[in-house]
Amino acid sequence: MTTLEIRDLHVSVETDADDGREILRGVDLTVRTGETHAIMGPNGSGKSTLAYSVAGHPKYRVTSGSVTLDGVDVLAMTVDERARAGVFLAMQYPVEVPGVSVSNFLRASATAVRGEAPKLRTWVKEVREAMGGLEMDPAFAERSVNEGFSGGEKKRHEILQMTLLKPKIAILDETDSGLDVDALRIVSAGIEAVRAAGQTGTLLITHYTRILKYVKPDFVHVMAGGRIVDSGGSELAAVLEDGGYDRYVKTSEPAVAPGPVVAAGAGS
Repeated sequence: MTTLEIRDLHVSVETDADDGREILRGVDLTVRTGETHAIMGPNGSGKSTLAYSVAGHPKYRVTSGSVTLDGVDVLAMTVDERARAGVFLAMQYPVEVPGVSVSNFLRASATAVRGEAPKLRTWVKEVREAMGGLEMDPAFAERSVNEGFSGGEKKRHEILQMTLLKPKIAILDETDSGLDVDALRIVSAGIEAVRAAGQTGTLLITHYTRILKYVKPDFVHVMAGGRIVDSGGSELAAVLEDGGYDRYVKTSEPAVAPGPVVAAGAGS
């Protein structure tokens, strides 16, 4: 069993207007193989900062605290070392990589993570099966990574990566954003399929409860003011659906989240 442990994590972020505003103010969280943890909260609460900090984005500076994967210091690793160790980030805003086909990107990623190139015959079958599960046209594999993709296609591609790379810990940053009902159903089924394989712990970051109707969390955590201020089972999501975040925001000093950034994370 793999265990990701985050202890008293404090993180500052550099922006054009500020070179050191503290966003995370003491986050504690443990994610284990087979568990799905939903992180919910209003804008500016620190959810995406948590994702990027664990993945290793250079704009986010850890000022204190620790992140370990099976006892090994994640913060001492480079971004690519974190990916090879089994940390995966599905980004809210996946980047385009013109001139690199999806098929070449996926095989290169699998080679880096597995330590050797997958055998071509079995790899082609593996990719086709994974694409079929996500209702993706096989011709998609020959397109350049995310270039001209719709929002739904980008998110399916992120889940396709997760399916093939089989990470130990998958961090999904607002994977439901920009998805219509059908795309949300398909993407959620892909997330649940990875979970069912029993090799991955999942950290699902979202504003809304709609994805949680398809992806059933074992734990729900509320972030406000750069901290986890409440935790519970899946029933907590229903409470949030009815009551919103006001009572948490009013009792927590709000963090200030940066605008969209291009992640240097372990997914794309």
